[in-house]
Amino acid sequence: MKKKIFVILVLLFIGGGVYQVIHAEKRVRVEAVAKASRYDSRILRDVWGVPHVYGKTDADAAFALGYANAEDDYATIQEGLLMVRGELASVKGEEGAVTDYLIKLLKTRELIDAKYDTDLSKETRAICEAYADGINLYAAIHPEEMAHGVLPFTGKDVVAGFVFKGPFFYGLDNKIQELFGDKRKREVSQKVAKANPFNPYTQGFPIGSNAFAIAPSRTPDGKTHLAINSHQPWEGPVAWYEAHITSEEGWNTFGASFPGCPVILVGHNPSLGWAHTVNSPDLVDIYVLEMNPDNPNQYKYDGEWRDLEVRQVGIKVKLWGPISWTFKREALMSVYGPTVRRDHGVYSIRYGGMQDIRQVEQWYRMNKAQNLEEFMDAMKMRAIPSLNCVYGDREGNIFYLYNARFPKRAEGYDWEKYLPGNTSETLWKEYLPFTALPLVVNPESGFVISCNNTPFRCTLGEDNPKPKNFSKTLGIETHMTNRSLRALELYGGDESITTEEFYDYKYDLLYSEESEVAQAARMIASVTDAEDPLVREGIELIRKWNLGTELDNRSTAIALLAINPNPDGGYRTKGLGQMLDNIKNYGAILKRFHGRMDPTWGEVNRIVRGDIDLPIDGGPDVLRAVYSIFNVDGRLNRFEDDGRLDGKGGDCHIQMVTWDEEGRVDSQTIHQYG
Repeated sequence: MKKKIFVILVLLFIGGGVYQVIHAEKRVRVEAVAKASRYDSRILRDVWGVPHVYGKTDADAAFALGYANAEDDYATIQEGLLMVRGELASVKGEEGAVTDYLIKLLKTRELIDAKYDTDLSKETRAICEAYADGINLYAAIHPEEMAHGVLPFTGKDVVAGFVFKGPFFYGLDNKIQELFGDKRKREVSQKVAKANPFNPYTQGFPIGSNAFAIAPSRTPDGKTHLAINSHQPWEGPVAWYEAHITSEEGWNTFGASFPGCPVILVGHNPSLGWAHTVNSPDLVDIYVLEMNPDNPNQYKYDGEWRDLEVRQVGIKVKLWGPISWTFKREALMSVYGPTVRRDHGVYSIRYGGMQDIRQVEQWYRMNKAQNLEEFMDAMKMRAIPSLNCVYGDREGNIFYLYNARFPKRAEGYDWEKYLPGNTSETLWKEYLPFTALPLVVNPESGFVISCNNTPFRCTLGEDNPKPKNFSKTLGIETHMTNRSLRALELYGGDESITTEEFYDYKYDLLYSEESEVAQAARMIASVTDAEDPLVREGIELIRKWNLGTELDNRSTAIALLAINPNPDGGYRTKGLGQMLDNIKNYGAILKRFHGRMDPTWGEVNRIVRGDIDLPIDGGPDVLRAVYSIFNVDGRLNRFEDDGRLDGKGGDCHIQMVTWDEEGRVDSQTIHQYG
């Protein structure tokens, strides 16, 4: 009897809670519909379904964008906004708990609450709140798509997306993740450390982006060209969303954004355009604290013991149906920043831009800038903590900027290692000025390129930034990707680039003779004593390879499979023995499913969307970038199932912008799925 009474009480408790949630949701939905009446907006869609949103004010246009974005991808937006609230686990269960903890460890919401009204202009707050209202209206009209208890989304939720996700582009998440391993991953730097010398051919093939700007001096007809060619996953929260925003207040920007963003992140207006590519500045520092053996919550700093700020944060995790449980976890803070306690030490984290919430405001100002001076003023805000920027405009100006919020660090330490967390000498409090960044404006060569490569080779000639002018504490990358090598060979090898050539070069399918893939192919081709017949056949195919990724190329599949598919995508050579083993293993799979080791690349490399399964050219780290070789759950994509590979990322939103001699703009775009 007691057990039955207990079960009844539990069910009544759950039922009462569900009733209260449903009642509250109805009220919020009614409010969302009522609030929508204040906006004067329209949404028009072209034949491709791309939204062209219009508003009397900028806020009206942002409201329309929010609704259109939700109409197309509400589930992704909802998940993203729950994530930046620290509430993802309440819907996704255990898989969302890590992100929720990170939001609370970094105090993302507290930072926004403290600075939202003071650090953001009223215009920026208005577009963020209007965008959230557009999402709320869609959710109110479609309650069946809505998770319980999520409404209303707010402007602060929108801003939180920029604040939380921005540092991940320069690797904050990876640095934090390594702290949660079984042992310490890096040495603690001692003073007097030497940095590596400049080497433009460092190994590594990042999944990244391309951007090119060509000035009138390098075109036969006085045109200015800008290529916006980001490489992102083809699906998910950081897949590009194409849109055109127009208002009667002068906002007229066409380009791409991510779900949950009220502004265009890469694109153009009638006067100017810009592209971003990912860079890898060293903006994250990890400090090893010296703990008090008599008090686990004290650490030594400049010879004195200081108290850690100790909090218990709650993480609500969905268990089953409407049942959830709130787990408590320790979150610490030191003078350096957010702090975690592990068996192998206590570590604090400090990173570039960690107290700034103005990222969305900077992008908003970039959207509305009308000339080089206004755009450069927006860039000088330094709120966007990383990402290269390539620019072009109707006046024929171009530039390349290695954008990074560089801390002003003490010389003498190796800042890529962990730092001593017991001294003010390693606690930076200021940032280097904008003038300290690698910047090339209107170079004599008439072009700039950015392909996730070193800023020290972004053009030809003496206008390239000089490594000697930049401190080793900045961690500026020195490698050259294949894409950057080919871009310099193509755009740099043609002194009069036509519009047709501008397009053709972007879709180039070759690996440079200087690239690591070419070096690996030559290494394989030099083998003359292979005993296994499969390996001998593969070597002969690679000897014949033209370093191309054309659809009909019969050497590409075995060549790229041999030069080592990497678990994180891309390619990194791992020695001749491994590559010969790959020829044997993957060559056998090709023969099993295709009847031969040399199927065409188009038979192997595929783009799949629903029931549509088509051949696709290109490959990892070529200018026509397609990333199809990934390990999924320890397996090589679908290759082991049917001898084929699905494209998962790379070329996606491609936007080719041209201004003629009269300053008139022409823009063509394509999405990975058409």
